[in-house]
Amino acid sequence: MFLTGRFLILVLLGAVPILVWPNYAVPFLWVLFCVVLMGLDLALAGTTKSLALARSDPGPVRLGETTSCPIMVTNTGTGTFRGLLRDSWQPSAGARDATHRITVPSGETRAVTTTLTPTRRGDRLAARVTIRRLGPLGLAGRQRSVVLPGRVRALPPFGARRLLPSRLAHLRQLDGRSAVRTRGQGTEFDSLRDYVEGDDVRSIDWRATARRRSVVVRTWQPEKDRHIVIVLDTSRTSAGRVGDSPRLDAAMDAALLLASLASHAGDRVDLIAGDRRVHRRVVGVDRTRLMNSLVTAMADLEPALLEADWPLLGAEVAKIGRQRALLVLLTPLEPAAVEESLLPPLSVLAQRYKVVIGSVADPALEEMVADRDDPASVYDAAAAARTITLRNRTAIALRRLGVDVVDAPPDKLPARLADHYLLLKSQGLL
Repeated sequence: MFLTGRFLILVLLGAVPILVWPNYAVPFLWVLFCVVLMGLDLALAGTTKSLALARSDPGPVRLGETTSCPIMVTNTGTGTFRGLLRDSWQPSAGARDATHRITVPSGETRAVTTTLTPTRRGDRLAARVTIRRLGPLGLAGRQRSVVLPGRVRALPPFGARRLLPSRLAHLRQLDGRSAVRTRGQGTEFDSLRDYVEGDDVRSIDWRATARRRSVVVRTWQPEKDRHIVIVLDTSRTSAGRVGDSPRLDAAMDAALLLASLASHAGDRVDLIAGDRRVHRRVVGVDRTRLMNSLVTAMADLEPALLEADWPLLGAEVAKIGRQRALLVLLTPLEPAAVEESLLPPLSVLAQRYKVVIGSVADPALEEMVADRDDPASVYDAAAAARTITLRNRTAIALRRLGVDVVDAPPDKLPARLADHYLLLKSQGLL
């Protein structure tokens, strides 16, 4: 049962007869009168067990977008049900319009819909459904809570997809729509065409020239079906927040843009996400299902407060394939973590793969270095400058191993990483 504000007002109105008849029996009689009215109202409210509920789970939705979750309410009783239904969700599910006033005639079914706008990635769960039926006097009513399982999966937002059209335009130029193509490592024969002034004479096909009796040159295009392995670090260093989101979210955005671009280029993309153990593996998925598989795998990933086991992750990469591939490690460029755990296995991986490290930089460090208005700011600037120096020193050590380092703020990392991939592809280094 539950009591309403009307019952409280009714009790407080008892002060009037007490002032008129100042007697010890008056408060007792007034309370008894209120309880009798409440009991009568509760008896006339009717049961809440006559409703049968069924929920339809909404499909996956990108973080920040809106979806709806319907509940089918069936009245199995003999009379018309009038009352309230509240659909409770986790706060991060972003439920709106969750309280519904319903009227369901006997034997009929009505649908109520709750609007959901998730504010966190992963599976957001429904808590319970509460049904209330108020008495005719409005003093009290019956209430029942039903556990009705439900969930909405919030996928990574992939905000960097706005950058995809411009990178695809660049990719089309690399794929053979440019006017001049030259041969280099990582290229394959494409077609023959007539010689024009400025072509490399080493590209002349003498056999075709003899047959056609005009000078013909060969054109080349970047090799397709290259192998790209993306390793997503979910250790404690990826839990650090840069701006309003953790580093892991920015790394996911960069991984999705790179995977989408590579799949359009005809390359094979695999993903490994882990720290002390491998949490997700997306391996051998065809290009039509790749993006859906990636966002589904990333949806409920959360940083773990553990150090990354890079020898384990390196062994997982080796299981996928020992042939030369582009290995992209999305991990923060934290000097202590890199020097202690990443450098030893990285020296082996760099001999077998073309390795690129994508790191999320904190733009607040540059702001701290520039702010020196008071003594406290000067100390902060010195600490920030030291941090930047250590990061640069770590990046130089990685480059000496033949590893490319892309260190950029969260909003620029996806674009920088995609541009670096296109640069490697144009130079035939994949």
